[in-house]
Order: sequence, then structure tokens, then C-alpha cells
Amino acid sequence: MTGKKLLALDIDGTLTNSKKEITPATKDAIQGLLTRGGKVVLASGRPTPGMRRYEEELELERYGGYLLSFNGGKIVECRTGEIVYEKFLPLTLLPGIYRFAADNGCGLITYLGEEVISAFPPDEYVKTEARINGLPVRRVEHFLDFVDFSINKCLMTAPPRKAEVLERELQKKLEQVADVYRSEPYFIEIMPRDITKAAGLERILETLSMKPEDMVCCGDGYNDVSMIRFAGLGVAMGNAQQAVKDAADYITVSNDQDGVAEVIRRFFPER
Repeated sequence: MTGKKLLALDIDGTLTNSKKEITPATKDAIQGLLTRGGKVVLASGRPTPGMRRYEEELELERYGGYLLSFNGGKIVECRTGEIVYEKFLPLTLLPGIYRFAADNGCGLITYLGEEVISAFPPDEYVKTEARINGLPVRRVEHFLDFVDFSINKCLMTAPPRKAEVLERELQKKLEQVADVYRSEPYFIEIMPRDITKAAGLERILETLSMKPEDMVCCGDGYNDVSMIRFAGLGVAMGNAQQAVKDAADYITVSNDQDGVAEVIRRFFPER
């Protein structure tokens, strides 16, 4: 296979349509790419268990793809199940994060195994996160005492306009110790320092002896901007946030119009 060799895909709003499903046309295009020797990485802010159904549907274990979960906080090689890389959020930050969420009436969650752990009664956005990932929500009364295990990230939730303001406040508060950004208008991601999709993909490229020029990245959300800028070819979906489109080299059609399949036809042509 010549030209581009690796396709990195965000999941929600990119790989999947508005129903959170991979359409037959997109699935066929991806599996065609895999059978021609191309590599596929699913790169998402989702926890790893929330990505498994798509890994299985695309047969990435068979073809040797990668799951880049928690925005790059954890990387798993699908064929072996090996954790290639993992970084944790310092637990010393949790009391400050908890107080900020409580003072501002936000939702706050992290993850344990195949559960969403909620510090407060789940709001509509926490319920959305749980539903998207197919994971149950577990409300714990004493969040700070309960979370005594390693965590890859916290997720704070709030209505979009409020989240936009709180994102900036939290960035200033945590700028020396954690990275803060929104993946959706209502999701504020709180990550270990220097964890981005771009940094995670750089690690995968090193493992595969590839360069950024070998890679096409597709995304629609704020947390996709880093990988879109990093890739040899950065693609924004037609439904992407404007900031993502501004960062992209190419804008495809929307996730509901099989934008990923269009990218594969255009940039990974059959020889």
C-alpha cells in the first residue's frame, strides 16, 4: 500500500452517525482499508470500555488496530490487548476539582472498570455520557474517600454557555498541573498534563515506524484539533465545530453522510 498508511478516527460525530452507529457504507470502507494493509486507530475521549463495541464491529483485534482512549491517556493495541501507554491524573488534585464542581453546580465523574462514578446526583449530561458508553452510573456519597485508585481523567459537566466560562476558569486554576478542555460543548475534560490525541498518536506512529505525513486524522470536536493539526492530513467532518474546521486541511461531508467513507475513497484509493 502506498501513500497514506494510517487513519485515526474520533468516534462520536465522526465514525458514528447521529444514532451512535457505524453505517454500512462507513464500515465497508474501513474494512476495505484494513484488508489493503491500512492501520486504523480509534481516538476518543471515551473510556476504553466505551470503545469496545466499535473495536469489535470493525474487527480491529483481527487487523491489529489501536484504541486511544481518554483523549490519549491510555493506548491499547487491539490484537494483543497490551497497554502501550497510560498516564494518570494526580489524586492530589481531586479535592480542588470536587470543590470547584460543587461550588458551580456542575456534574463530576470519573471511571472505575465498566462503571461511571458520579460525585453528585447525575445531571442530564452525566446520563448522556453513560448512555453513549453503554456504562451504568454509580453515585457515591463520599467521592473523595471513594476514589483511592488510579484514574485517567475526570469529566465535569454543565450547560454549554456555562461550561465555556468554567472551562477558562478551570484552565487558569489548573494550568501548571493538568490540562483542561472541552470535548463537547457540555463536557469539560480534566486530563493529566500533556495528554492529547496528538501526543497519543505520536506514540503510536513511533511504534509503527511511521511519520505524521503517513496519517490522516478525522474529527469533529474541540479535543480533535490537536490531532488534526498534527496529522499529515487533518480532516474536519461537515458537522464539526467551527474551530475544528479552521484547523483542518480538508472538510468532508457530515457523519450522517458517511464522511469517513468519502475520506477513505479520496485519500486511501484502491490501487
